[in-house]
Amino acid sequence: MQKINIVCVGKIKEEFYRSAVTEYLKRLQRFAKVEIKELAEGRDIEDEAPAILRSLKGFIIALCIEGKKLSSEALADEIKKLCDRGEEITFIIGSSCGLSESVKNAADLRLSFSDMTFPHQLMRVILCEQVYRAFMINSDSAYHK
Repeated sequence: MQKINIVCVGKIKEEFYRSAVTEYLKRLQRFAKVEIKELAEGRDIEDEAPAILRSLKGFIIALCIEGKKLSSEALADEIKKLCDRGEEITFIIGSSCGLSESVKNAADLRLSFSDMTFPHQLMRVILCEQVYRAFMINSDSAYHK
Protein backbone atom coordinates (compact mmCIF):
# COMPACT_ATOMS: atom_id res chain seq x y z
CA MET A 1 0.00 0.00 0.00
CA GLN A 2 1.20 3.51 -0.82
CA LYS A 3 2.77 5.42 2.09
CA ILE A 4 2.14 9.15 2.38
CA ASN A 5 3.49 11.36 5.14
CA ILE A 6 2.33 14.84 5.98
CA VAL A 7 4.83 16.72 8.12
CA CYS A 8 3.36 19.89 9.53
CA VAL A 9 4.35 22.47 12.08
CA GLY A 10 1.73 23.17 14.73
CA LYS A 11 -1.47 21.52 15.80
CA ILE A 12 -4.95 22.03 14.45
CA LYS A 13 -6.86 23.97 17.08
CA GLU A 14 -10.33 24.22 15.54
CA GLU A 15 -12.56 21.14 15.62
CA PHE A 16 -14.03 21.84 12.16
CA TYR A 17 -10.56 21.61 10.59
CA ARG A 18 -9.80 18.42 12.55
CA SER A 19 -13.10 16.89 11.39
CA ALA A 20 -12.38 17.68 7.75
CA VAL A 21 -8.87 16.19 7.92
CA THR A 22 -10.24 13.09 9.65
CA GLU A 23 -12.86 12.64 6.94
CA TYR A 24 -10.32 12.81 4.11
CA LEU A 25 -7.94 10.48 5.94
CA LYS A 26 -10.80 8.00 6.32
CA ARG A 27 -11.53 8.22 2.59
CA LEU A 28 -7.85 7.79 1.73
CA GLN A 29 -7.52 4.52 3.70
CA ARG A 30 -8.45 2.43 0.68
CA PHE A 31 -5.61 3.94 -1.38
CA ALA A 32 -2.79 4.74 1.00
CA LYS A 33 -1.48 4.67 4.52
CA VAL A 34 -1.31 8.33 5.52
CA GLU A 35 0.62 9.46 8.57
CA ILE A 36 0.49 13.01 9.88
CA LYS A 37 3.42 14.16 12.00
CA GLU A 38 2.80 17.37 13.92
CA LEU A 39 5.93 19.20 14.99
CA ALA A 40 6.16 21.86 17.67
CA GLU A 41 6.25 25.47 16.54
CA GLY A 42 9.59 27.11 17.14
CA ARG A 43 10.71 30.68 17.66
CA ASP A 44 11.10 31.09 13.89
CA ILE A 45 11.40 29.01 10.71
CA GLU A 46 15.11 28.39 11.26
CA ASP A 47 14.34 26.98 14.70
CA GLU A 48 11.72 24.65 13.16
CA ALA A 49 13.92 23.44 10.30
CA PRO A 50 15.99 20.72 12.07
CA ALA A 51 12.90 18.81 13.27
CA ILE A 52 11.33 19.05 9.81
CA LEU A 53 14.51 17.82 8.11
CA ARG A 54 14.74 14.84 10.48
CA SER A 55 11.17 13.84 9.53
CA LEU A 56 11.66 13.68 5.77
CA LYS A 57 11.45 10.39 3.88
CA GLY A 58 11.04 9.42 0.24
CA PHE A 59 10.02 11.96 -2.38
CA ILE A 60 9.71 15.33 -0.62
CA ILE A 61 7.09 17.90 -1.65
CA ALA A 62 7.31 21.26 0.14
CA LEU A 63 4.21 23.43 0.04
CA CYS A 64 5.30 26.99 -0.54
CA ILE A 65 3.82 29.98 -2.32
CA GLU A 66 6.68 30.28 -4.81
CA GLY A 67 6.41 26.63 -5.81
CA LYS A 68 5.18 25.12 -9.05
CA LYS A 69 1.43 25.31 -9.64
CA LEU A 70 -0.23 22.10 -10.80
CA SER A 71 -3.80 21.33 -11.76
CA SER A 72 -5.55 18.55 -9.85
CA GLU A 73 -5.00 16.28 -12.86
CA ALA A 74 -1.28 17.11 -12.99
CA LEU A 75 -0.91 16.42 -9.26
CA ALA A 76 -2.73 13.12 -9.77
CA ASP A 77 -0.31 12.27 -12.57
CA GLU A 78 2.69 13.13 -10.39
CA ILE A 79 1.34 11.00 -7.51
CA LYS A 80 0.64 8.11 -9.91
CA LYS A 81 4.23 8.20 -11.20
CA LEU A 82 5.56 8.14 -7.64
CA CYS A 83 3.21 5.30 -6.66
CA ASP A 84 4.18 3.31 -9.75
CA ARG A 85 7.84 3.66 -8.72
CA GLY A 86 6.96 2.56 -5.17
CA GLU A 87 8.16 5.83 -3.67
CA GLU A 88 7.06 6.99 -0.27
CA ILE A 89 5.77 10.58 -0.49
CA THR A 90 6.23 13.27 2.15
CA PHE A 91 4.42 16.59 2.00
CA ILE A 92 5.63 19.47 4.20
CA ILE A 93 3.38 22.22 5.54
CA GLY A 94 5.23 24.92 7.44
CA SER A 95 4.04 27.10 10.28
CA SER A 96 2.31 30.43 9.77
CA CYS A 97 5.80 31.85 9.04
CA GLY A 98 6.46 29.38 6.21
CA LEU A 99 9.47 27.13 5.60
CA SER A 100 13.19 27.83 5.86
CA GLU A 101 15.34 27.74 2.73
CA SER A 102 17.12 24.65 4.07
CA VAL A 103 13.80 22.77 4.15
CA LYS A 104 12.78 24.04 0.70
CA ASN A 105 16.18 23.02 -0.67
CA ALA A 106 15.71 19.49 0.69
CA ALA A 107 12.50 19.11 -1.33
CA ASP A 108 12.30 17.26 -4.63
CA LEU A 109 9.36 19.48 -5.59
CA ARG A 110 8.17 22.86 -4.38
CA LEU A 111 4.41 22.96 -4.82
CA SER A 112 2.11 25.97 -4.66
CA PHE A 113 -1.65 25.63 -4.40
CA SER A 114 -2.22 29.34 -5.08
CA ASP A 115 -0.67 32.79 -5.09
CA MET A 116 -2.88 33.43 -2.08
CA THR A 117 -1.80 32.74 1.48
CA PHE A 118 -3.86 30.22 3.48
CA PRO A 119 -3.79 29.49 7.20
CA HIS A 120 -1.55 26.46 7.72
CA GLN A 121 -4.41 24.63 9.46
CA LEU A 122 -6.68 25.10 6.43
CA MET A 123 -3.81 24.08 4.14
CA ARG A 124 -3.79 20.68 5.81
CA VAL A 125 -7.46 20.22 4.88
CA ILE A 126 -6.83 21.40 1.31
CA LEU A 127 -3.84 19.09 0.93
CA CYS A 128 -5.74 16.05 2.24
CA GLU A 129 -8.62 16.79 -0.13
CA GLN A 130 -6.30 17.18 -3.14
CA VAL A 131 -4.43 13.96 -2.35
CA TYR A 132 -7.79 12.18 -2.07
CA ARG A 133 -8.90 13.81 -5.35
CA ALA A 134 -5.67 12.62 -7.00
CA PHE A 135 -6.34 9.02 -6.02
CA MET A 136 -9.94 9.34 -7.20
CA ILE A 137 -8.77 10.75 -10.55
CA ASN A 138 -6.29 7.90 -10.88
CA SER A 139 -9.03 5.35 -10.16
CA ASP A 140 -11.34 6.88 -12.81
CA SER A 141 -13.92 7.83 -10.19
CA ALA A 142 -16.69 10.35 -10.80
CA TYR A 143 -15.55 12.36 -7.75
CA HIS A 144 -13.50 14.71 -9.95
CA LYS A 145 -15.70 16.34 -12.55
